[in-house]
Amino acid sequence: MPQPHPVLEVSSAADIARLLGLPFDDSDAVIEAAIAQASVPALLMSMVHMTGDLGLLDELPTPVLLIPMDLDGAMSEPDKQVVRDAALKVALDYRDRGCPPPWLPDRAALRRMLDVLTVGAVAEEYTDYVAADLRLTDADQDGPALTSTAAQRADFPVVVIGGGEAGIVAGIRLKRAGIPFVIVDRQSGLGGTWAANRYPGCRVDITNQYYTYSFEPTDHWTHHYAEQSEILAYLNDVADRYGLREHLRLETEVTTATWDEDSASWAVETIGAQGNRTVLAARAVICAVGQFGNPIIPDIPGAADFAGPSFHTADWPDEIDLTGKRIAVIGAGASGFQLVPAIAERAGHVEVYQRTPQWFAPNINYHQPIGDGARWATRHLPFYGRWLRLLSWWPLADGGAETARQDPDWDDGGLSCGPANRAFRDLLVAWIQAFTSDEELLAKVVPQYPPMGKRLLQDDGTWLRTLARDDVTLITDPIAEIDATGVRTADGVHRAADVLIWATGFDVNHQLGPITVRGRGGRDLAEAWGDSPYAYLGVTVPEFPNLFCMYGPGTNAVNGASIIYNSECQARYALGCIDMLLASGARALTPRADVCADYTRTNQELLRTQVYTHPKIVNSYFRNSTGEVPTLYGGRLSDYWARTSRPDPADYDFG
Repeated sequence: MPQPHPVLEVSSAADIARLLGLPFDDSDAVIEAAIAQASVPALLMSMVHMTGDLGLLDELPTPVLLIPMDLDGAMSEPDKQVVRDAALKVALDYRDRGCPPPWLPDRAALRRMLDVLTVGAVAEEYTDYVAADLRLTDADQDGPALTSTAAQRADFPVVVIGGGEAGIVAGIRLKRAGIPFVIVDRQSGLGGTWAANRYPGCRVDITNQYYTYSFEPTDHWTHHYAEQSEILAYLNDVADRYGLREHLRLETEVTTATWDEDSASWAVETIGAQGNRTVLAARAVICAVGQFGNPIIPDIPGAADFAGPSFHTADWPDEIDLTGKRIAVIGAGASGFQLVPAIAERAGHVEVYQRTPQWFAPNINYHQPIGDGARWATRHLPFYGRWLRLLSWWPLADGGAETARQDPDWDDGGLSCGPANRAFRDLLVAWIQAFTSDEELLAKVVPQYPPMGKRLLQDDGTWLRTLARDDVTLITDPIAEIDATGVRTADGVHRAADVLIWATGFDVNHQLGPITVRGRGGRDLAEAWGDSPYAYLGVTVPEFPNLFCMYGPGTNAVNGASIIYNSECQARYALGCIDMLLASGARALTPRADVCADYTRTNQELLRTQVYTHPKIVNSYFRNSTGEVPTLYGGRLSDYWARTSRPDPADYDFG
């Protein structure tokens, strides 16, 4: 396995101050107000950067427990105030000294800081991985140094299919490397799923500090969990900052991509909004279509007969007026969970048809705005935003791995998969019961399968308060049929509806959708994948030269992970492969079939030890027709980061 970069190289980022803390000369009152809103553990780490004094970690109160979605380390209010009082003095002194470059810890000092912040949760083996994300090293800035020549890269055109978050970071990497490229997207603008999903209530369920490019500041968010419009604006702002507009070809759909062995190139056929057809020649294709581009509408008898407006949440009609209407929402997963509370106030009546209840975690900040002071702290206090980011992701990502592990000797009737998972289940049930004592409603909303088996939703009580409304009805009887005027359930009850909304998710196991990709010998990728897509590290596919997937098979980390972080890993790896190919003098590369098969097999073996394959998890869109979960990643994110840090030529065939 390639070794990651050593800790504490000097960062090469030109805008390091913008990312890690801009100098400030604000008044005492402004700084005091900011510190009052800041995360105390992250504030404590920033104090060390401002002073270079590790002794503060012995003198002041420190976090006592790292809890998911708690940014204050379970500290008491008196202890937090002690830290804030000290932080004000440190920050004022730092300002008065002219905000000199922040102190950077050596490895031993970093270990001390990590041990305090995470209460010992981050083991030594994670140090390089965490240091890179903290931006204490330049390991993730640009990836490994390029070994090909600028002339080679300039003569290697690339087509990127998809202009979502993955296509954007791929474009940024390619532009920095001097590789010509075009980004093709069927929508009228950038943003991918965040441009397509415009339904009311749509927002991210990963904290913004982590659902952000690691090389871009995080001080501008107005909510802890941003709404769709703000995320879309952020993605467009990033694209503009890095000059991607000139590389876009929008309202253009890729129909086929065909590999030509003689020229070692791809012919990418497209069709524009006016029906104009174009063939783009490329030496490589980056397929950044993602796993949420193909909405699913279930095959329910009579669905086509419904007389009123009927649409999927991913195809929201901007002109729709729901005021006073009787609305049938089919599906109570992530999109339905967000949609229903957002429309309940103006609708006449909302009926929610739920096939399977979802687990949702206690999160008092889910709908809360971020105060101006907290944003000031992220913008100005050295490294504060980076430590805040670590607090937001570690407990739910690699730090939460034990909760998802199946214990083969554990048996509580399938309600959980092990002792840690059971403890988590008990916490979630207690959270649900805090908002309702209605036994009938509890029977409908408390899942009878282990938590984390499906993507864990976030809630501050809004969902249950909405379901308790007189004008909202949760229906768990299966749907038998739909007719022109409404929905009939299996118990024979017909409920009239004016509007039918499908909140029924996406076909993640067939992410190519209508695109035909033909590799060596004309082999069709969709046919090769069938119901079980595969790719080495989720990026490269045997028999398909110079093809790189983003958010490909076996890369979806379900709980607590940010797909943007994964996309950064994949873009770095894809660029590394291109550079390795060019430097070798070869024209094409493909992963060795045995290497890809071993990766796929190992990943599925890992997943069989985790909650996602638990026998009680039967209605999951991650599962294919054989019960496998080919889209999920079963390993640690730190391992994925290390394996994608640079490609190993031994894994590839060159030709």
